[in-house]
Amino acid sequence: MRLLHTSDWHLGRAFHRVGMLGAQAGFIGHLVDTVREHRVDAVVVSGDVYDRAVPPLAAVELFDDALHRLAALGVPTVMISGNHDSARRLGVGAGLIGRAGIHLRTEPSACATPVVLSDAHGDVAFYGLPYLEPALVKDEFGVRKAGHEAVLAAAMDRVRADLATRPPGTRSVVLAHAFVTGGEASDSERDITVGGVAAVPAGVFDGVDYAALGHLHGCQTITDRVRYSGSPLPYSFSEAGHRKTMWLVDLGADGSMDAERVDCPVPRPLARIRGRLEDLLADPALARHQEAWVEATLTDPVRPAEPMARLTERFPHTLSLVFEPERSPEDPDVSYARRLAGRSDQQIAEDFVAHVRGAGPDEHERTVLREAFDAVRADDAVREVAR
Repeated sequence: MRLLHTSDWHLGRAFHRVGMLGAQAGFIGHLVDTVREHRVDAVVVSGDVYDRAVPPLAAVELFDDALHRLAALGVPTVMISGNHDSARRLGVGAGLIGRAGIHLRTEPSACATPVVLSDAHGDVAFYGLPYLEPALVKDEFGVRKAGHEAVLAAAMDRVRADLATRPPGTRSVVLAHAFVTGGEASDSERDITVGGVAAVPAGVFDGVDYAALGHLHGCQTITDRVRYSGSPLPYSFSEAGHRKTMWLVDLGADGSMDAERVDCPVPRPLARIRGRLEDLLADPALARHQEAWVEATLTDPVRPAEPMARLTERFPHTLSLVFEPERSPEDPDVSYARRLAGRSDQQIAEDFVAHVRGAGPDEHERTVLREAFDAVRADDAVREVAR
């Protein structure tokens, strides 16, 4: 059985205020063409179909168009909700849509109820694990402490239990939306850290033939059988080095598999350039970036006059301007933003405690801080569901 694995469409999202709906529509067209040209037997979409819980109307219309075009091909599609989606909204009409071969899996309680497809070699069971917000699903899965590994492990236990009841030789595919250990994040994913831990071990998915992951925006292989497709389009300059693709997976009769990458159309390349303004304007080696979306980091000791206007004369698609003056780390004028770069909310809070009290928090206080951040994030998730 030949599968096409994609995820993280983020329909409705912009790139530094540049609307991406046209590029997203182009990707949907490319997806449909790929399904047809490569004779794909099933499409799997591993979450974050939309960019936010209440997407704009244009994004909903594009999703509707995608559903109609996939259904018209007669190729089954399995989709799950991600942490950006409203699971309840995405799942509206799932039973009816399923009759057209588009199977939406948004209910955590249904994670062990697979979509079963067949080929000449027998059945393939597709299990959809939507994004499992620990604070909201821990009771459903009977785990004592809310954490990503605990709830995902409990869900996979249900999957393996169901798979054990199926005829011998039944192959299995799991769709999941999570941060798995070994994956490389970018700046454009929403933080899903709980209890100071974001990642779960790849071993959680042991026992299935293929785990089609979503959440991280870079296409990557965690193990031969556990892979991220990545987002089909870039959503931050941290993705400048990404090759945007989908996975074309051939699942053999015995559960063996081969995978190859299928490139996605690139609306415009990304470039990150760095240096003093005059150097950036004069450097002939940067000519190749004149048609790219550009993030420019200026290192001039003193902020130059009208830097964006001057940059856009040479790089008309400059979207982001960052100032990092050439100074030593000990310089008191090093920016607050630079001092916070790469630090989590928990670390920033602990630094603040140390600053005002003269000593950092003890273990009990760290736990209190961590629980407070988890509670706020869980409350945000509840509010999104209720909207």
